[in-house]
Parts: sequence; structure tokens; C-alpha cells
Amino acid sequence: MDVSIRPVRTEEHEALGEMTAQAYLDDGLLDFDADDPYMEQLRAVGRRAAEALVLVAADADDGVLGGVTYVAPGSPWADIAGEDEAEFRMLAVSAKARGRGAGEALVQACVDRARAAEGLSGIVLSTQSSMEAAHRIYRRLGFVRTPERDWSPVPGFTLLTFRLAF
Repeated sequence: MDVSIRPVRTEEHEALGEMTAQAYLDDGLLDFDADDPYMEQLRAVGRRAAEALVLVAADADDGVLGGVTYVAPGSPWADIAGEDEAEFRMLAVSAKARGRGAGEALVQACVDRARAAEGLSGIVLSTQSSMEAAHRIYRRLGFVRTPERDWSPVPGFTLLTFRLAF
């Protein structure tokens, strides 16, 4: 598959936000379905793009296939990253593009960007236990589970963490 990874364009913000929200809804990842408060963050591509780097996977035929938010140290979008770590969040691929390598290409782009940044020791992420397809991508790219860093953004809901050391 010929997928290119690039920064999201302003005219794509709304569509990527809706695609990301729909991917989380379709996969049953939101406790309160369409009324989940996290929906606002998933749709906030414009805000994320102003405060972090939002990347998209695109191809000539289908346009935007998915997206991810790359979080450099010090970004307000960092959840678990230390001072010398990058992070990525909100990885999502449209249902029609799954299995075509877009998700792995987005993760690899984040890894490449973090490796190229001076002074970083690794890249981290948080994920839900049910995101098994994503876990396979992370492990294939060399990420390891870091259970000592697992955390709960809200009571009763634990996010698993992975890290790739450089």
C-alpha cells in the first residue's frame, strides 16, 4: 500500500476529528458511547494541531485513512511522558482502511520523529486493554509493556502503558 504520512491540513481537521471519534465509538472504547466526555478531545483536531503535531496517513485514492497526535516533551497533550520522552495519543484508522498498514505507518512516523529529536530517551503511549490490534503493532515495532506506569484517568478505568527506549 502506498501511504504517505504528513501533518494534517486545516481543511481536514473536522473530518479527522469525526473519523477518530467514530473509530473509538465503533470499537466500543467509550464508556458513555456518543455522550462520552472524551468525544470532545477526540474531535478537537484543530486544538491538538495548535498544541502538538497531528499526523495523518493518506493515499491518493481514499484520502485521509487515519491520524495520530505526536506529543513532544512539554506539550499540554502529554499524559505520561517524562521530560526526556515523546508520547503519542489518539491513534485511529478508519474502518475502511484497517489492515492496510496505515496504523503501523503512523506509529513508525512518531517513532522516527522521536528518534530524530535531540535528548530523548524513548517514546511512550497509553492504551486500553481491548486495543489488541494496536498492541501487536507496538510490540512488532519494539515497544514493551511498562505496567509500573499504568494509570487511571478516571476511577475504575485503567490505561496500560508501553515504551520504546532509544
